[in-house]
Amino acid sequence: MHTTDPGRIEQLTEEGLWGSDTLHSLLANQVATRPDALAVADQPNKEDLTGVAPSRLSFAQLDTASDALAAQLLEQGLGTGSRIMVQLPNVSELVVCFFAASKLGALISPLPVQYGEHEIGKLGAALGPDVFIACDNFKGQPLSNTASAALPNVPVLCAGSDLDCLADSLSAEAGERLAQHRAGFDDDANRTITVCWTSGTTGTPKGVPRSHNMWLATARATAEAGGYLPGERLLNPFPLVNMAAVGGFLFAATELGCALVLHHPLEPPLYLKQLQDEQINFTIAPPALLNQLAAKPELWNAFDFSALRAVGSGSAPLSPDMIETVENDYGKPIVNFYGSNEGIALFATPETAPTPELRATHFPRFGVLGMPFDGYAQRAVRSKVIDTDSGDDVELPGHAGELCFAGATVFDGYLGGDNEEVFTDDGYFRTGDLVEICGDPPNYYRIVGRCKDIINRGGMKISPSEIDTLLEGHPALAEAAVCAYPDPVLGEKICACIVPANPDAAPSLADVCQHLLDRGIAKFKLPERLQVFDALPRNPMGKVVRTDLQAALEQQENAS
Repeated sequence: MHTTDPGRIEQLTEEGLWGSDTLHSLLANQVATRPDALAVADQPNKEDLTGVAPSRLSFAQLDTASDALAAQLLEQGLGTGSRIMVQLPNVSELVVCFFAASKLGALISPLPVQYGEHEIGKLGAALGPDVFIACDNFKGQPLSNTASAALPNVPVLCAGSDLDCLADSLSAEAGERLAQHRAGFDDDANRTITVCWTSGTTGTPKGVPRSHNMWLATARATAEAGGYLPGERLLNPFPLVNMAAVGGFLFAATELGCALVLHHPLEPPLYLKQLQDEQINFTIAPPALLNQLAAKPELWNAFDFSALRAVGSGSAPLSPDMIETVENDYGKPIVNFYGSNEGIALFATPETAPTPELRATHFPRFGVLGMPFDGYAQRAVRSKVIDTDSGDDVELPGHAGELCFAGATVFDGYLGGDNEEVFTDDGYFRTGDLVEICGDPPNYYRIVGRCKDIINRGGMKISPSEIDTLLEGHPALAEAAVCAYPDPVLGEKICACIVPANPDAAPSLADVCQHLLDRGIAKFKLPERLQVFDALPRNPMGKVVRTDLQAALEQQENAS
């Protein structure tokens, strides 16, 4: 599959932002230079999760295993242009699948392990996979059975029983068949290698086709932000289904010859032990975990993190206090990432956003003329803000508008969809995120919410993300988010949905409102209802699903 217009390919190639490297050619480079170096390592509790013992593969072993898997898939009738849907946890078998697909010239579409029959059925109908690869067991759940029920007309192959994803050799005959296949098509870095899926917080997930070149542009921007060095050890706790993991770790690690250490689902004690035992140099961690570590120095000091050079975070607003503690007390710089499967790529580092207050909530305006930022991202990314009503460019501070992107990291459009409203007339992807230009001088974006998330209270439009950020600092709350609920007079009001740190001592609505007032929030933004939850509903990417919060409130209303 190809999605990119030849003119775009020519332009980005001339600019030196796209080239001829593919995922498997990057692997070949590492095999030639460091064949015995560690390429991928499973987390130590893999057997508890899947029934399969953990593996550690060198670059040479990863190359052999992916050759063998590619040959097995050839025997199944797959080849160039085939569509492979995969539902595996973060295990070395999944990594091998990526490389095998690349060597075949096939497309791989990884799904979160949380997806069930409903989601798989919808996404399968959208993609039309030729095969589905799953495992027999993940935490006691037969993923392969679920896939078979969801896609009765698609062959489902089990990693382990039907496919040997970790083979340490392949027969001469299988090797010859693969070589013949490889000789029959051109390695094209502009061929689609993945179809990942949007988070789907506002509707059915959409397929996002991305080429090798798109992923490599993202990988290089991420590696620049994290300061990756060749041969380092990277710990990835995010599922290999999205921008952070695929671009930030898989492609980046392969290009630089870094060891990719796997972890997921997140288990903080095990994650911290891996950081220590694997001598990790860089990782990314959810804000909640970093907040916990900042608040409990005894927990941090229980481990040896001397090899750790820096830590990334994102997906939710960061706390300035957390950044200050981790950097000043623990000596580990924090990098704030903002991205998406479509190709959003911004980051705030100690160099681009020096103060904790700035880096917690502000991102450099990469790709805008006149910005004082150097490096790959400034060249590879173009960004701007448009007025949500008129579509005109916003260039002055203080006016919220929709953030838009173009450049080497950005996809071409959703799979099989109507993309007319996805891009501006001049080709910028419309993110749906509301930002303000800010700073002195105004060199930064501050994310204030989602276009579709906006709460309209009597004509006053309120960003729920803004209130979420303020609630994060409440000492009695483990989690918090706000959502709208209907009101016959004002149209919408705000409900604070909370998970108390102590279930027996939940703060009252008055306590929550006072906390917000103490931080200077306008009174019209105060919640007028409070609902206690055991846990907030989140999608597989860890983002709060506000529609589920609203559904829970409605159910509560109907029950009372």
